[in-house]
Amino acid sequence: MKIEISADKRTLQGKGASRRLRGSGKVPAIIYGGDQQAQSIEMDHNDLFHKLKLEAFHASVLTLSVAGKKEPVLLRDIQMHPYKQQVLHVDFQRVDKNKKIHMKVPLHFINAEISPGVKTSGGIVSHILTEVDISCLPEDLPEFISVDLAEMTAGHTLHLSDLALPKGVETVALHKGDNLPVATIVIPRSVLSEEAATEASAETKAG
Repeated sequence: MKIEISADKRTLQGKGASRRLRGSGKVPAIIYGGDQQAQSIEMDHNDLFHKLKLEAFHASVLTLSVAGKKEPVLLRDIQMHPYKQQVLHVDFQRVDKNKKIHMKVPLHFINAEISPGVKTSGGIVSHILTEVDISCLPEDLPEFISVDLAEMTAGHTLHLSDLALPKGVETVALHKGDNLPVATIVIPRSVLSEEAATEASAETKAG
């Protein structure tokens, strides 16, 4: 998904200027990184607020247009109002297409309903991780990583090393030798007690 956002250069600085900016429906923001100086910008609040609801907005290389000049950036930080649905400030980082980036991307779990642990054993999938820290070149950045649970059995745990990663993508934890658990299938107590009661009943009849 290609996401483009637009902004204007911000000339006035300071808390008072930022407060007036927010009052007029704008959000103060900053772009930093690369071989250029940090630049203060302002963005339309409603447009930004709706885009922040898109999962891909948080895990994609975005195209930021400032006064007509476009450059690739990553969303790095969002400051929200403690109780209002209001974005207070946003940080973007410039992207160099030749340098690897570190990003957290969401995990999408698929085929849980057909896995033996759920279908046959009545288990419930427990998502230990919902996102994963990856390293890759900007052009290889995936919006998400699929976790296929089709073969999972009850009591089995899926680890980072079990994930099918896109070309050019590596998980930071695994690279450091830390093979974190991603998901497991747990049998609920109600199912276990039913099974135990069934077995006891069968034994009584046999006896």
